[in-house]
Amino acid sequence: MFVLPLLVLAGIVVVALWVMGLYNGMIRLRNQARNGWSQIDVQLKRRHDLIPNLVETVKGYAAHERGTLDEVVRARSQAVQAQGVQAQARAESDLTGALGRLMVVMEQYPTLKADQNFRALQEELSSTENRIGFARQAYNDAVMEYNSRIQGFPANLLAGPFHFQDESFFEIAEPDKAQRDVPQVKFS
Repeated sequence: MFVLPLLVLAGIVVVALWVMGLYNGMIRLRNQARNGWSQIDVQLKRRHDLIPNLVETVKGYAAHERGTLDEVVRARSQAVQAQGVQAQARAESDLTGALGRLMVVMEQYPTLKADQNFRALQEELSSTENRIGFARQAYNDAVMEYNSRIQGFPANLLAGPFHFQDESFFEIAEPDKAQRDVPQVKFS
């Protein structure tokens, strides 16, 4: 007679513990994804801080390359002001393209490439680009795990009522095919 109410109570406790564990797991994964985004944000800020110094160094050597320098400054400004993963990815894609064009310009100035300050800035920027890549990979891994969890059964039964929503991946679109092609090395 007392067994049935105890079994029902035990069943309720087990279901409640299971729901709490599922909910806490989704919270943990969402927080990991948000932490991953903050790591990207830190590296992007570092990149944005390096660019004015790089532009100023190049200005001294390549004053007639004003258009390219202005494009880098404009792209940096847009990247700093971008909000959200998708807007940030678009702005960073534009900035990456502008930096690539700046690097091409810099190749035309052997004295600039030999400048110690320039070489140090270039090394810092290269290091930062690597850090951004690693942070982006970690963020996208966390987002994939989080999105998979909230989309899978039975977590999807809790995700909707508790307002868990898919996070966006951080993908930098490459605007032209040339950036994706393997460079051709030719010895003449």
